[in-house]
Amino acid sequence: MRLNTRWIALATAATLCLTPVAQAVQADDIVGVWVSEGGKGRVEISKKGSVYSGRIVWLAEPDYPEADPNAGEPKRDLNNPDEKLRDRPIVGLTVLKDFEFDGKQTWTKGTIYDPENGKTYKCKITMQGDEMHVRGYIGISLIGRTTVWKRYVEPEEDEEEAAS
Repeated sequence: MRLNTRWIALATAATLCLTPVAQAVQADDIVGVWVSEGGKGRVEISKKGSVYSGRIVWLAEPDYPEADPNAGEPKRDLNNPDEKLRDRPIVGLTVLKDFEFDGKQTWTKGTIYDPENGKTYKCKITMQGDEMHVRGYIGISLIGRTTVWKRYVEPEEDEEEAAS
């Protein structure tokens, strides 16, 4: 009887020790559609080889408002420092580039482009459940800003009908 109790205790301890390994972040966990902080846009992250990138696939306000001279037209990359690129539509624009998984829980060596100001920043991404912490920075990551993006979940059909 004593042997069974010890064996059960040992098996339970082993299970508890292995549980964090089962919950560890995997490299491809970042793949999918993410909603930016504030819900203004959605970015789809994909993988090519061992590198990850993300492009804008949806905007809450994809067209210029009525008060704008470009009213009704799709928003474009007007703040890009390269004049030749200013006519690109925002939807479809690649904003996350060249990320590599570090083997733990962080994607590094990438950049993030902010179409609102036309600037590109160094960037690192960490995951916590279905939240992605996106940190853009200049120089070192201590000098920067983190936003939290949430994984996009397709609404149920009933929710879509209720919104109509």
